[in-house]
Amino acid sequence: MTDATPKTTASSGESNFTPYVELDRQTWSRLSNEIEQPLDQDDIERLRGLGDALNLDEVREVYLPLSRLLNLYVGAAGELHKATTTFLGETTRRTPFVIGVAGSVAVGKSTTARVLREMLRRWPDTPNVELITTDGFLYPNAELARRGLMERKGFPESYDQRALLRFVSEVKSGAEEVRAPWYSHLTYDIVPDKEVVVHRPDVLIVEGLNVLAPARPRADGRTGLALSDFFDFSVYVDAKTPYIEQWYVNRFHKLRRTSFANPESYFHRYASLTDDEATETALGIWRRINEPNLRENVLPTRGRAQLVLTKDADHSIRRMLLRKT
Repeated sequence: MTDATPKTTASSGESNFTPYVELDRQTWSRLSNEIEQPLDQDDIERLRGLGDALNLDEVREVYLPLSRLLNLYVGAAGELHKATTTFLGETTRRTPFVIGVAGSVAVGKSTTARVLREMLRRWPDTPNVELITTDGFLYPNAELARRGLMERKGFPESYDQRALLRFVSEVKSGAEEVRAPWYSHLTYDIVPDKEVVVHRPDVLIVEGLNVLAPARPRADGRTGLALSDFFDFSVYVDAKTPYIEQWYVNRFHKLRRTSFANPESYFHRYASLTDDEATETALGIWRRINEPNLRENVLPTRGRAQLVLTKDADHSIRRMLLRKT
């Protein structure tokens, strides 16, 4: 464990405090050494994203302690709910506990979200855990094209922010049923007349690039709500930008041999590229779209997360920064 105690700055004589406790993987893993591993190898194969390095050791050493921490947070939220209802002199049902998961394209945030969903479902207090991705709130391709935003897909302006806020607000308010658009990664577009339906979960996980972004000022100068205002806990999956770039290129090559080969894929035109052409194409897309979005919009939100999971070049999580409370 790294030294997380306050340090004194010799030049100024002022105390240098950090809002985070920093832990290495070995120290973090000891925080749940008495909890049984709930997943097996079949679960790992089902949950692991393309190119991700998820294995049973990582689940046991990283995600098991995290699920224990989140279970404690859920329990604390329940106690706070009881205190509030006692104060108000009324009886109301608890609202869902909402977790945000943010990070770059290709960093593995989708895998993190899926693993958390499976782990939290194993805890007796949270059997009903739902996962929603912000992809479903992208504007349809026709609308993006009309607005000149196809080359900025994934940037904040490419999402229907009002619909996304309304969705999470209704879930957090305790609505019995909330519906969201369905996004297809095969066709790279919203699927008409198909929806994701969330039925009052114990926990909702919201995964996406920009879920930790602060509220943007309105035209009248006022600031509205941010999506993160509805989060009870948030996770940022982090890695050095050169690592993520390489993972993006590697994933592009794997997709070229798998889903891109499907004639119905939006990216089918890339299936016939040579290896060199595929690398050049992937790097072009990364440097033109994904890297600027990471630099301008995603990475600046890292400091807003309550937990930062930092990966090494091999895609394994090696360091945790947990915000003090």
